[in-house]
Amino acid sequence: MAPIRVVVAKPGLDGHDRGAKVIARALRDAGMEVVYTGLHQTPEQIVDAAIQEDADLIGLSVLSGAHMTLFKRVIELLEERGAGDILVFGGGIIPEADIPLLKSAGVAAVFTPGARTQDVVEWVRQAMSDA
Repeated sequence: MAPIRVVVAKPGLDGHDRGAKVIARALRDAGMEVVYTGLHQTPEQIVDAAIQEDADLIGLSVLSGAHMTLFKRVIELLEERGAGDILVFGGGIIPEADIPLLKSAGVAAVFTPGARTQDVVEWVRQAMSDA
């Protein structure tokens, strides 16, 4: 069985990427193939990378408050490009009240500050075994 492939991305203008790098490393250490796209990525760049890398999932990290717009745009672009089977999950500074809205928009899971890296790894594995 091929390893799980994850694109970890920082969309928008947010310049803080420590959390994204921690998640990327945890997923890699768990045996997954991880591509970290770096800071200041547009939704288009993220979706292009995910399709090019044949990713199973995209993990978005947003601390800037633009999560509603950025997460939804990534999901829209995936659908437009026939790649709606790529799961999108995310984390960052996201108000509890926004989590149900993100999930109804198609975000598979949302992790907030304090989430354990092992919980993210286990969620990714479970999501891929359910797919």
